[in-house]
Amino acid sequence: MSGMGEGIVVVTGASGYIGSHIVANLLSKGKRVRATVRDKNDPERVDHLKSMEIADGGSIEIVEMDLFDEDSVDSAISGCTDLIHTAATVIVRSRDPQRKIVDPSVIGTKNVISAVEKSGTIERFVHTSSTAAIRPMDWEDGAILTTESWANDATIENNPYGLAKVSAEMIVRNWHSSLEVDNRPRLVTIHPCMVFGPPLSPRHLRGSLAILMAMIRRDIPLNLPMQINIVDVRDVAEAHVRALRGGQEEGRYLTVSGEMMMSDIAKALKVAHPERRWATREVPYWLALVAAFFHPKIDVSWAKRHLRRKLYWDASPAERDLDMEWRNPIESILETTPPILENGWD
Repeated sequence: MSGMGEGIVVVTGASGYIGSHIVANLLSKGKRVRATVRDKNDPERVDHLKSMEIADGGSIEIVEMDLFDEDSVDSAISGCTDLIHTAATVIVRSRDPQRKIVDPSVIGTKNVISAVEKSGTIERFVHTSSTAAIRPMDWEDGAILTTESWANDATIENNPYGLAKVSAEMIVRNWHSSLEVDNRPRLVTIHPCMVFGPPLSPRHLRGSLAILMAMIRRDIPLNLPMQINIVDVRDVAEAHVRALRGGQEEGRYLTVSGEMMMSDIAKALKVAHPERRWATREVPYWLALVAAFFHPKIDVSWAKRHLRRKLYWDASPAERDLDMEWRNPIESILETTPPILENGWD
């Protein structure tokens, strides 16, 4: 690569939940940021970016980028020294999973790689992946997964989101390994689990926060007997920024702080917000399976794989190599709700 020093950090998907917090983190450190968004005229995508505090030396440039438009991707990445690629879909299920879930990740990542090659200036490349790229369909109850695992059994039929994540990561890694060692950017991938923490825009209430929103809105009268792995969005952002210069070359890093049962989350929220009604009881397992049979967004096979089963993640490499420390899961949960309630996003 070019050998340039400190320069511009381009963050793709900057209007997203993780991307927005990465931008905020970089600006707080006085970095020059180019933030890509799909539509600069959409207040929900850009207003919170424009109002972020900027430390001395920092700046933000907001540019439009469409992952499917090679020219816009080329323009967004051109001249930057650091790339944090978070842009991807957060849809888990769709009637057209190839077009809605897989293609944005796969085609978008290919266009990003092409832009990196054309620019010739990118020295550091951090790619946002997911635990979905690591977790196989069949895992043992109580298992502890590491980044040695891959979701190689994900298909368009059984796990389109996992397929999108693992495919995009493999594209990046195969491309990177094909380059000469002395002429390629530094590469690290970050793998968050379910992400919580303060949303900065109503757009951030999708994805991981959808389950919390369902609890806030009482869309579900009883809690599922389900464990939720948790990480704070601010910690995820910090891990991305540290990975620009820290960690192992071609490293894979899980970002996970802990886990809570869905009913325990509801009970904690009831204590924090006693003025609201919360469903704190847990539905029996057998009844949850019956409900899944009739639910439009949950199928029985998913319920059998996830309900009443425990899965853990080894995030110690991020603690060791990136010096990461994690916020307590309950802290992350309780600091998610105030912006939602105060802004009337519920």
